[in-house]
Amino acid sequence: MEITRQNFKESLSTVYSAVEEADFLAIDGEFSGISDGPSVSALTNGMDTPEERYGKLRKHSMDFLLFQFGLCTFRYDQTQAKYLTKSFNFYIFPKPFSRTSPDIKFICQSSSIDFLASQGFDFNKVFRSGIPYLNQEEESQLREQYEEKRNQMNGSGTPSYISPSSGKAAVNVPDEHKDFISRVFSVYPSLRFQRKLIYQTLNWKFPKGLHIETVETEKKERFIQVSKVDEEERRRMEQQKQEREQEELNDAVGFSRVVHAISKSGKLVVGHNMLLDVMHTIHQFYCPLPEELEDFKEVTMCVFPRLLDTKLMASTQPFKDLITNTSLAELEKQLKEKPFKAPKVDCCEGFQCYDTASEQLHEAGYDAYITGLCFISMANYLGTFLTPPKPHISARSKLIEPFYNKLFLMRVIDIPYLNISGPDLQPKRDHVLYVTFPKEWKTSDLYQLFSAFGNIQVSWIDDTSAFVSLSQVEQVQIAMNTSQYAESYRIQTYAEYMQSKHKHTHTNRKWGEDGWLCQCLFFVFIYLFICMFVYRSVTGKRSISPTQEDQSSDFSGVADSNWSHYSKKIKTDGKRLCILVYLFIYLFYLNVLYF
Repeated sequence: MEITRQNFKESLSTVYSAVEEADFLAIDGEFSGISDGPSVSALTNGMDTPEERYGKLRKHSMDFLLFQFGLCTFRYDQTQAKYLTKSFNFYIFPKPFSRTSPDIKFICQSSSIDFLASQGFDFNKVFRSGIPYLNQEEESQLREQYEEKRNQMNGSGTPSYISPSSGKAAVNVPDEHKDFISRVFSVYPSLRFQRKLIYQTLNWKFPKGLHIETVETEKKERFIQVSKVDEEERRRMEQQKQEREQEELNDAVGFSRVVHAISKSGKLVVGHNMLLDVMHTIHQFYCPLPEELEDFKEVTMCVFPRLLDTKLMASTQPFKDLITNTSLAELEKQLKEKPFKAPKVDCCEGFQCYDTASEQLHEAGYDAYITGLCFISMANYLGTFLTPPKPHISARSKLIEPFYNKLFLMRVIDIPYLNISGPDLQPKRDHVLYVTFPKEWKTSDLYQLFSAFGNIQVSWIDDTSAFVSLSQVEQVQIAMNTSQYAESYRIQTYAEYMQSKHKHTHTNRKWGEDGWLCQCLFFVFIYLFICMFVYRSVTGKRSISPTQEDQSSDFSGVADSNWSHYSKKIKTDGKRLCILVYLFIYLFYLNVLYF
């Protein structure tokens, strides 16, 4: 079923019931791009840690838009011994529904757009008919705006007018608006503040018998509609107004309501290589992704308590030795052959029946559908190990639990998955070297450099650095010894590299936490030193007592003149000191303000 903004509301109940009755759900997403800077090889380096991979994807992938979301529900019919499916293909676009709605900015990657276009993707349906959405924070802000607007216009606890006895303070009418208020029924207010003044004035002058409402035309022109009504009619109109506002709010939340239903169901959610799908879904429809991986795991477990990645499942025993290609299309084909068996599946009445022979790949609904088929085939294969064998394995079976909440990590050989519900694997990597070299070097140069060590694996980090994995740990020290006098390149062990990286990260974090205080103390010390130096240079080593030359003259006559002389010096020096103190305070203020 194809769902756009035009048929979203009428289809929502169908989506809800499909999710509620399903045994498991399969999802897939299509995006406007993958990486805003690094190449895919750099974005998915073979030596990434889970923290590094998450940080890269969060930094370089979240400004793209998930604009097509595929959902396929699977329900097992015991009487027919087959699965019944309901497929949904949602087109999504963050169209602002009002002037106060978030105006979302996103980016596109030309290669991704070109690829989707070559697959027949209909971008018109996204941009013209895409379903809007809000994340939870935006939804909360919008609800507060509605509530604030209602209170401002009508008074807290008073549905249609501000009562003089309500205790709510009135807005003072500025002089420049008094003439406008006197002509209120003959003009269209162009300012929000003027509309507020009209509401207030009418409600205070006519506490009963009027219903006031701001109306917007099809051309987005706004005017105030004043109706003379009795109390019962006023309450009815106010109730209708609140229902319209609630409907507007629901329309603005849009597709997020589907994601909320999936989350609330607690059903198993299946995807293929689904880390990006999960990250984008949370980022767009729930909340911005947290900086730390552990916080992301907590959020994910709250939104999707049970996840399963079919690419990871196919890459793990007992499937690993039987499956040669884990790309979605090839996986679906291989799982039809022995020792596997294609599942019995049929679509429900009124829903699109996909034909896998036609391969409608990169339509999110179709990809979600064949992802579900792959899961069923692999789950049923696990049933062959039971005694006696079982032809059908439920999505709630304990045989499936080892694959829960583990998301496939692309191109990382020794860390195959990101563990959402627990600690991640920590391989030693004693055989790995970190190499820095000139920008002109290519992969062939690295192979030539390490040719004496047999087979190696190169994982590029950027233009001037890469990881080199040796076949034997014993070769590491030899490589380190031979590089001591090299001028064009430098080698570190993986442990040394990680230690320096953690030290750098810790220093930056410490500076971020304590840097402001340390910086202020440093500048205070510098300012005080400068002030003391300047003060000493200005005042010199003066004494209040008269000089020897002054003492040789008449003391009584000279004493007064000396005292007057030195008192003037003290006043002058005091002024200078005050100026220095003020200068110190000003410089300290600038430091706090700009640093």
